[in-house]
Amino acid sequence: MWIIAGLGNPGHEYENTRHNLGFIVLEEIAGRLGSGFKKSDNYMKSAGFIGDEKIILIKPLTFMNLSGRAVSHVLSYYRCGIDRLVVIHDDLDIEAGRMKIKIGGGSGGHKGIESIISALGSGDFVRIKIGIGKPAYGNAERYVLGKINREDAKLIHPCVIKSADAVEMIINHGYEKAMNAFNSE
Repeated sequence: MWIIAGLGNPGHEYENTRHNLGFIVLEEIAGRLGSGFKKSDNYMKSAGFIGDEKIILIKPLTFMNLSGRAVSHVLSYYRCGIDRLVVIHDDLDIEAGRMKIKIGGGSGGHKGIESIISALGSGDFVRIKIGIGKPAYGNAERYVLGKINREDAKLIHPCVIKSADAVEMIINHGYEKAMNAFNSE
């Protein structure tokens, strides 16, 4: 079993924002599985299979900076190890339209990742980081919570598709093959 956590903020005002790319990728994966999301405790959940592996998709409803609560709960409930966790999130330090698969490390200043590391006591999980680039001007918080405009969508939408493909490759062939395939692009 694998737990795939997409990070974002709940509520209509945060839909289609840069900070909700984790949620957007999970919607893509759920669409491929023909599965919808249902509310469960403090997260939205969808389930299905990729190959022979059962996957649970979760979208924490605790706001970004408390994502660790939901992720920790789900790992405990399903008795799933941290080595079977993939977290998908936005990243300011990667240019828009690029993505990177990474294992372990710190939070890089991302409050959702910081919360997960704190709740799990370890950062040794797989991350799919979707680049949103840095704002040309203004404050970063306003930028990440800003809506994805048409120009950004041209760069970001293909990255959403690649991120969903990367999840499939991680599950079917392992994270090393996925890193070799997707991090070289």
